[in-house]
Amino acid sequence: QVHLESGGGTVQTGGSLKLSCTLSGSIYDNMCVSWFRQVPGQEREGVAALYTGGYGTYYAHSVKGRFTISQDKDKNIVFLQMDTVRPEDTGMYFCASAMLCPGDVADGRWSGRIFTDWGQGTQVTVSS
Repeated sequence: QVHLESGGGTVQTGGSLKLSCTLSGSIYDNMCVSWFRQVPGQEREGVAALYTGGYGTYYAHSVKGRFTISQDKDKNIVFLQMDTVRPEDTGMYFCASAMLCPGDVADGRWSGRIFTDWGQGTQVTVSS
């Protein structure tokens, strides 16, 4: 694992949580950083992504309007602000980086296949 996630925990439905991803390893002025969610038995699914050069942010359809991805570029930290959370937001959240975002991020649905550097994940549990 290269990156370091933090901020996970248990939150009630409708509440908020803020995750942090401290980037390390190969860091470029403009690269794609994405948050992924994984539940047991399923593949990791993209939740939110951004270009660190400020060229765009992308969201999965299921979180658009509720989650916000942002960064502190000076500190190499990418955040995921999770608001109005739902039980289906429960899962292990990972951050990952790649030179480019997958072509289907604009469609709101992407996998982690092309991402090279990952963190160890942080667990988020939304209680009903």
